[in-house]
Amino acid sequence: MESEIFVKAGLLMKDKNFEPKHTISILVENKAGVLARISGLFSARGFNIDSLAVGETDDPTVSRMTIVVKGDEKILEQVEKQLNKLVDVIKLGDYIEIPHLERDLALIKVKADKNDRSELLQIVDIFRAKIVDVADHSVIIEVTGDEDKIEALIRMLGSFGILEMSRTGIVAMARGNNSLTI
Repeated sequence: MESEIFVKAGLLMKDKNFEPKHTISILVENKAGVLARISGLFSARGFNIDSLAVGETDDPTVSRMTIVVKGDEKILEQVEKQLNKLVDVIKLGDYIEIPHLERDLALIKVKADKNDRSELLQIVDIFRAKIVDVADHSVIIEVTGDEDKIEALIRMLGSFGILEMSRTGIVAMARGNNSLTI
């Protein structure tokens, strides 16, 4: 059986479907068309963007894009080189070897009759989430955290019946003295 070897939690493990995940932050000029040009570079190389978050920085002329993709490191390296050639790109950082934090936010609307609410509240508390809206037959839960935490909460809420869900996409920032600034 063919498989790739990767390191996870300090242990060697085998997984035939493993593709390394890359979290990239890019400081770009805050103007129309930049998002399309950057995402086009990824799709032209066959990369599916797993997560994309864009927002203005403390400088209104600069936006920060956080992109999460899975794939071959050599091809991704070429994409990064081409991104750095774009006029709109100010600075780029790949977090693959840098200690960093990643966070995602999700709003999850769940079926919730009066009988289910106390159990739902316990689950919400365990995940340090919060109920932000209550209706006769549903609640909306807000949760912030890493991808594993949000996926675990989604699994727990599945038995109640998820009516609707919206996620922001991952945002990332280097820990310590490492910074992506101009």
